[in-house]
Amino acid sequence: MAFKIKLVKSLVGRKDDQIATAKSLGLRKIGQETIQPDNEATKGKIKKISHLIEVTEA
Repeated sequence: MAFKIKLVKSLVGRKDDQIATAKSLGLRKIGQETIQPDNEATKGKIKKISHLIEVTEA
């Protein structure tokens, strides 16, 4: 199983650690989507920037 993650809000004005988390998931621009594995590291990243993204199961 994996997660499909889409960036829906801007990274402008966000904390540096939130920007770094989004970039580590491969998200740089609004509307970008990425597929990430279902593991604890990914779940932690999703929780950290949950207010900026939409998550669905892929």
